[in-house]
Amino acid sequence: MAYEKFNILNSTAVPLDIDNVDTDQIIPARFLKATERKGFGDNLFRDWRYNSDNTEIYSFPLNNNDYKGKILIAGKNFGCGSSREHAVWAIYDYGFRAVVSSFFADIFKNNCLNIGVLPIQISDSFLSQIFSQIDDDFDSVFEVNLQNQEFKIQNSGLKENFKISNYKKSNMSNGFDDIDYLLNKKDEISSFANKKRY
Repeated sequence: MAYEKFNILNSTAVPLDIDNVDTDQIIPARFLKATERKGFGDNLFRDWRYNSDNTEIYSFPLNNNDYKGKILIAGKNFGCGSSREHAVWAIYDYGFRAVVSSFFADIFKNNCLNIGVLPIQISDSFLSQIFSQIDDDFDSVFEVNLQNQEFKIQNSGLKENFKISNYKKSNMSNGFDDIDYLLNKKDEISSFANKKRY
């Protein structure tokens, strides 16, 4: 299994109300030397989280102890810039299982689905409501229901649907990446190949 299975997630959220966050801001290029997926979370938003002397920038949301949870609420056009999948590795390794925005860069969105982070694209107006909810109560809980394709503000009951292909939805539910999916179909593939020989 490539990553944790995803079905229903109930969690508080970390707000990052900044538009046009690119992948170099998510994980700076100087941290891309590792070949394994582990350890990237330490440098997630590195230049926004730390000063040059490695002291924390307390105004940054990830350094604010009031904010916690497995959901990252991001501004519009999140994940733009280069196609590096390391950005999603960093998000997953840090502990986030879903990212919410009103717009994602296509390559970033696909990388999320391949690595086990659910990208939830919603309307601008609903995104604003979520940010307002967190401003009012940083302990607000949100529900992500993958099967129903819904994101809900638990406190108010307000919800909105999001889109995901049936293939990626199935993979997320099973914790499969594309290779896991093919391995799971190994017997069917072998049977089909054997029939084609005759």
